[in-house]
Amino acid sequence: MLSPQRQTSLLLAAVAGLCWAAALALLLFGNLAAEREPLALQRVLFYALILAAPLLTFAPVERSLHLPGLTVEGVIGAFALLYILAFVPAPRAWLLALPELPVYTLLLMALFLCGAALSRPLIHGVSVRLFRARARALDNRRVRRQSYEVGLLVAMVAALAGLRVLTWISLVLLVLALLIAELLFLSQVPAETADGQ
Repeated sequence: MLSPQRQTSLLLAAVAGLCWAAALALLLFGNLAAEREPLALQRVLFYALILAAPLLTFAPVERSLHLPGLTVEGVIGAFALLYILAFVPAPRAWLLALPELPVYTLLLMALFLCGAALSRPLIHGVSVRLFRARARALDNRRVRRQSYEVGLLVAMVAALAGLRVLTWISLVLLVLALLIAELLFLSQVPAETADGQ
């Protein structure tokens, strides 16, 4: 017999999954861009789904793992990314073309936030298993920094693709630069203590 808390968690996960599925179905098959009225029923339903899905996904994770800010970043990033994919025309020129620059900027910001929000619980889980020292394992500041590095990596890959210079060499160099930066942070920045100091 499942505990009431476990039943609630499973119910929220199921509802979140249904919201994601419905949002992606509308995105792929709903022809949302053809609807010109901003408050048309299909659009309003899509707005509600792309707000509810990340909220129901990230809020329980933030609460159970004590990862402050995860819900805000996840909701903003997912909403912005799905909104851009649904309603903003795809850029046709490279990243530095002035008419395309605002679209690329919004897309890169959304990818950064999505990458950071999705990677933070994974980094937290790996940290708990990897680090023997409790202060290092539960260092939320380090987990947040590393998740931002993952988000930055995702955004930089998209930026390199937008500049049309994405190659295996540039990707490997970018990953190496971030790894070296993180190793320097780990060697220089002390772990956050329980009181946040």
